[in-house]
Amino acid sequence: MNLKLLPGAPVSPAWRWGRAAALAATGLAASALLVNHLARRAEKAHRPIGQFASVGKMRVHYVDRGSGPPVLVLHGNGGVLEELTSSGLIDHLARTHRVIALDRPGFGLSPRPDRGWSPEREARLLLALMHQLGLDRPVIVAHSWATLVALNLALEEPDAVSGLVLVAGYYYPTTRGDVAMQRLVAMPVVGDVLRNTIWPLWARVAAPLAFKRVFSPLAPTKAFLSSYPVAMAVRPSQLRAVADDTVDMPNAAARLTARYGELQIPVDLIAGADDRMVSTADHSRRLHRELHNSFVDEVPGVGHMVHHAHPKLIERRVAHVFQRALKPVSTVEPAT
Repeated sequence: MNLKLLPGAPVSPAWRWGRAAALAATGLAASALLVNHLARRAEKAHRPIGQFASVGKMRVHYVDRGSGPPVLVLHGNGGVLEELTSSGLIDHLARTHRVIALDRPGFGLSPRPDRGWSPEREARLLLALMHQLGLDRPVIVAHSWATLVALNLALEEPDAVSGLVLVAGYYYPTTRGDVAMQRLVAMPVVGDVLRNTIWPLWARVAAPLAFKRVFSPLAPTKAFLSSYPVAMAVRPSQLRAVADDTVDMPNAAARLTARYGELQIPVDLIAGADDRMVSTADHSRRLHRELHNSFVDEVPGVGHMVHHAHPKLIERRVAHVFQRALKPVSTVEPAT
């Protein structure tokens, strides 16, 4: 049947809407093919920088460097192993410690289940990984979202860790614009369509602005820009992990707030005084007031990516936590 309109024939609103819907569907189908192709190409080109461990039914990509007292390093939401290594933090710590750092499940080369992930579930996976790799009471260094994982692990199994170094962490439920934006991306059906069509393409274009914001007021480092795998980060699977973690973040913090007073292990808090992603006053400073055995560093002129600006500071804080773990609190002087 030929549906071509005759010259001068009126165009009905239904026909216009139908034509617009057909064009939109065609555009979404084309973008889905492109996104799928780019994701497969990124995974094929991306080479692991470490090794793999099987923890139950999950596979974890990690690096194991150095020797000495063990340290477990966790990246934040949207991060990957290459982000951590580009900061220089792993190299600094590995001079005197055995360092395990990983692609957290959902990021890089460590997949996660489609639904139901949480800081509590990730903490249980890390406990199993620590046991498998022979990490005896490590200090956990966690950045941003991963501080929720470290706190869950320490609260559930305080004897499994020597202490925590928490960097630019989010600890209390607060109103955030990114939660509202990512809620749509995390939704079933609608979110699935977005993540497999236009959202990865937009994320790729917007990456430079995102980097600028997360490093502000400093500029992204050359090492970060040359190492961070944007093509891997904008895959639908990783964008799902970013959205799910962002949406769950206030609730995950709310589940912990009543328990902070239970922590007796040493905790060093580090935050950028000019962090525009997470308010230092509302999070790190507030948590410091609630803990029994903590120190806090507010680093001037630095934003959210403190570990890129001052990896040596974090190295000193790790040593400080190990020192306090071995001595009564009253005998330990603050680190300088």
